[in-house]
Amino acid sequence: MSDEQLESVNKPQPGSPTHSGGTGRAPLPAKPWNGWQRFGVTCLVFVLLMSLFIGLSHITAIDTDLGPDDQSIRTVSNDTSVSFESNGSTLPGTGTYQVETISDYIDLVQPSTGAVQHAHILVRVPQGVAESGNTADAQLASDSADSSSSSSSNSSTSAADSTVSKLPAKLPGAVYMHGAGYGTADNSFGDVAYDLASAGFVTLTVDKPVWGTTDVNRDYPGSAHAYDQCVQYLRNLTYVDSAKVGLYATSESCWIAPYVIKEDGDIAFQVLLSPLVYNPRNALGFFVTQDFAIVGANPGYQRIVERVFSADIAMFGLSNVDFNAQLPESYSVPTFVAYGSKDVMTPQVQGATTILQMAHASGNWDVTIRNYPIGNHVLRIGDEAEEGTVLVDHYETDYVDWAVGTTRGLDQTTPRVAGATIRQSIAVPTDLTAHRGATIYGVMIHALQIIALLVLIVCLVIAAIKHIINRRHGKGKALGYSRQFRQLLLVSFLCTFGSLLLFFGAMGQNIYRLVKLVWGSAPTAPGMIWWSWYAIQIICAIIVFVWAGVFTSGIEVLRLHGFIRRPGSPRRPKAPEVHDETPFALTTLGRVTAVTCMVEILLILLVLAFWGLFIY
Repeated sequence: MSDEQLESVNKPQPGSPTHSGGTGRAPLPAKPWNGWQRFGVTCLVFVLLMSLFIGLSHITAIDTDLGPDDQSIRTVSNDTSVSFESNGSTLPGTGTYQVETISDYIDLVQPSTGAVQHAHILVRVPQGVAESGNTADAQLASDSADSSSSSSSNSSTSAADSTVSKLPAKLPGAVYMHGAGYGTADNSFGDVAYDLASAGFVTLTVDKPVWGTTDVNRDYPGSAHAYDQCVQYLRNLTYVDSAKVGLYATSESCWIAPYVIKEDGDIAFQVLLSPLVYNPRNALGFFVTQDFAIVGANPGYQRIVERVFSADIAMFGLSNVDFNAQLPESYSVPTFVAYGSKDVMTPQVQGATTILQMAHASGNWDVTIRNYPIGNHVLRIGDEAEEGTVLVDHYETDYVDWAVGTTRGLDQTTPRVAGATIRQSIAVPTDLTAHRGATIYGVMIHALQIIALLVLIVCLVIAAIKHIINRRHGKGKALGYSRQFRQLLLVSFLCTFGSLLLFFGAMGQNIYRLVKLVWGSAPTAPGMIWWSWYAIQIICAIIVFVWAGVFTSGIEVLRLHGFIRRPGSPRRPKAPEVHDETPFALTTLGRVTAVTCMVEILLILLVLAFWGLFIY
């Protein structure tokens, strides 16, 4: 063998233990990190993970403008009464005539589907008119008549007053329209429908037209058609003046009334009780945000409202949330608007301003606004969830007096805007719109989180069964985790899942308090709905730090195996401290269960990030 061949044989080859990229020295095995190095890498990984979750929270954030704050409209007078120039004669008022009730049924048709609802109706009319068909036969109420059927029997108009102006040959009428829920002809509007009938009107209450819909997918244009059928029913009565039939709408039905007026074209007047004015997305976004603040919810929970009401629910076939609720032509008729100062749902300042603008744009200046200082959303006193709550003082008298004078074409002598100062705490989030991308992402991670949880439950059930079988046959554990890994996995999952439960529990508490507030209850100390937000944030940060430690351990193992190195440097040999015979789980079921659990933890953190837990 020549000297050149011998030198070639003895020369270290690339990749051999003695090759070091030209240095002539073999690379040494990587050494394990010390405590400070491991802590530093853990902190770096923690910052990266937190940046990921914070970034996702920012991407899904919906920032809307809720200003200006504390808007108000000062009224001309605190006196809410309504009076007209009547040339010395006394106009009929609440309690002037005895009232009889006629029960009947009507088939309400849903135009879009052709569905028919066989609805019960109650027609209230001054006694003696329906039987004879002559308004001259209407019977005045006697001083000793039972007044229990009307909450306003102490009317300022004496029942036996002989100076009361005579009823016209045909009577005006009114159809009463339901708010949210499932009201019937029997349990809704009994007091106010009786009051108006006792002043010389024919009133009609009907089972709410719902067909197969719910509050979520309510058919507003279809409901408008159904109520207009009721208007036509009144017009067909021989003793009703077909040109003087109006609407009494409350809350949700104030979204429907504009479409009744548009479809009918001949509505004489409208009474709007707590009109929401704006479309459901903006109106509901306003009232939930405001009410969360009133009940003392953490600002983080308040910001969640924007994410909820920015959902693109049209993807699921629910399109009425963005329907056009503002039809200026629907305010071309005489309008009476009533608010309650304790109403926590209605944007009163912007609502009143918008109504006036639309009415004036339609050439109508006959708009009367009253704000009652102790009334809630439906102008009741106290908790409306309890039966027998009464309407606020003077409201029944005021709206009846307005309807009587308006239908007789008289000139109003009292201020158009009166009562308590009209106030509004925040602005309506009119820039709140549907965000399809965020909706798809939110639905996806929530669905995956539920699926992962179900898979985890199945794995645990199988593991429990297998564990029992193995114990009977003297075999090993079903999962085969080391004690340290089992404790880490269990504590991490319980803390993360507990945070999710605490989050949804606090949201449930927020909603419960909101409902109580809407029904008239006073807010209580915030408690859980305040501190739970910060508690969840702290727990989430701890969980992320723990998993940063897990990632750090994984990085160190890869480094000790020689898989992680600087670019261009040779691969180091495996460190002698590394042993492969003890994986984190000894069984396939154990590995599947562990991976599923870790995926579930990650998805829970993503869900919490979606709702803004990492930024607010």
